[in-house]
This record gives sequence, C-alpha cells and structure tokens, in this order.
Amino acid sequence: MPNRSASTWPIPAPRQLWDLQPTSYAVEAQLIGFDGLPPLHESLEQLRACNESFLGVRDESILVGAVAWSRLPNGALDICRLVVHPVAHRRGVATMLLDALDSIEPAELAIVSTGTANLPAITLYRRRGFVPVGERQVAPGVTITDLERKNTSTTQPIHNS
Repeated sequence: MPNRSASTWPIPAPRQLWDLQPTSYAVEAQLIGFDGLPPLHESLEQLRACNESFLGVRDESILVGAVAWSRLPNGALDICRLVVHPVAHRRGVATMLLDALDSIEPAELAIVSTGTANLPAITLYRRRGFVPVGERQVAPGVTITDLERKNTSTTQPIHNS
C-alpha cells in the first residue's frame, strides 16, 4: 500500500467513513451471520452526530481504514468502530490504526466489542492484549464479545515502604 499514513482527517471525512462502513461491516455481517449491525444502517447525519473522535488511514487519497473512539465518564477508552476496506485486509491497516490510537489516547482501560464469530477481529484484539470479559446476545444465535485491556503502563506504580 503506497503512501499509507495514519492521520486525523479534515471535514468532509465523515462522508468518507460513511462510504467505507458498508463495505467493511458487510464482511463482519457475513462472518457473524447478522446484517443488523447498526453501522450498516447508519445515516450520514447519524454518523456526523455520533460524538466520536476519528483517525483514518489513506492509500493515496482513498480512505482504507478508520478507528473511532470516545471516552467514557470513568475515563475508559471505548473503541466504537474499527473499519478496514476488504482490499486492504491483512496489510496492517488495523494494527496501524490501533498503534496510532494507543499513542495519542493512552488509557488505563480500553474496551471494544465485536461479533463473537468475527475471529479475525477477536484474534487482532487478543494479540493487542485485550481479553474477553463477556458476551451478549443481540439476535437469535448472534452474540457480541466484549473485550477489555488494562494498561498498567499508564498508572504510577505503588511502592510499599
């Protein structure tokens, strides 16, 4: 992927993400057997109003991946969406995005959710230190796995004297 770089995007990037989401989430929908994923049906106006921060990866001028996050009231980093265009799968785009996010938004606790049957995503998050903490059913036969990662490097060590 030539000229690949992670950068925060200028407006009208929400439109670029909105164009990317259906292609990316269609892959997950197929993996988990459920096409009711909210981002597949999100309007551009809903995306613009989501109050998430975004980071994207472009290949030349085309957005090929993006990560969105928010901070929860307890300070945890909530990774709300991670999308990669299928033509860019297995090229390190998701890893690049998560590396950049870790760099600019260090957190004692990061959380993310994905379809339990989305083994590529589960594998990616587990490689990055996330551990499953629960599952929830979102439709008959469809579960979402909640994962979290505690980052002790962002806290001060406790010294016993």
